[in-house]
Amino acid sequence: MPKLKMPRSSPSLDMTPMVDLAFLLVTFFMLTAQFRAEESVIVDTPSSQAQNILKDKDIMLLTIDSAGRIFFNIDGKEIRENTLNEMAKRYNLTFNPKQIEEYGLGQGIGVPVNLLGKYLDADESDRKKMDDLSKGIPFDTTLDYKSNELYSWVDLARRMSFDKSQSIGAKNGLRYAIKADGKSNYRVVKAVIKMFQSEQVNVNRFNLITDLETGQEEK
Repeated sequence: MPKLKMPRSSPSLDMTPMVDLAFLLVTFFMLTAQFRAEESVIVDTPSSQAQNILKDKDIMLLTIDSAGRIFFNIDGKEIRENTLNEMAKRYNLTFNPKQIEEYGLGQGIGVPVNLLGKYLDADESDRKKMDDLSKGIPFDTTLDYKSNELYSWVDLARRMSFDKSQSIGAKNGLRYAIKADGKSNYRVVKAVIKMFQSEQVNVNRFNLITDLETGQEEK
């Protein structure tokens, strides 16, 4: 008896659900991604053999450029906004809601606090001009720390970070970092380190950001 031959047919696969899923994932990542704000100043950090990687959140960063100008930044929108409100109280200034919102979302700052309102109202190109003309955040080592704007930013931002951690029942994991240009005046860098180690701030653990030396193998 002859064998029956079943007709051969190519299997079909409907790709529509997979394509839909791919577009849903792309849309999700586009809507939830947080882009890092452009840095106010670019520095050429010195090289070293250190291979420790600094995590990219919960960081207070002081950037020192080749001219010795100091720029301040800290992570966290709520912490930034609260810090600005406290700076306004300390220096008898007023920032409107739009300026506070802009600072919460923005980049590091390197202008005196009395010019910060104008800076926050400016567009990107005007801010760039102000950054180029600015002498950085005022920091006079001959004065008491409480008379220095840089100390005020550091002091109040630390307090706001601690309060935020307490409100959510978490340990304050704020880390401190100094990012200095390789051509920075060492006396400025030393003065910033001394401020961190002072009795008023009392921070003895901080990170110095460097580039990995050329030819250094990663472990």
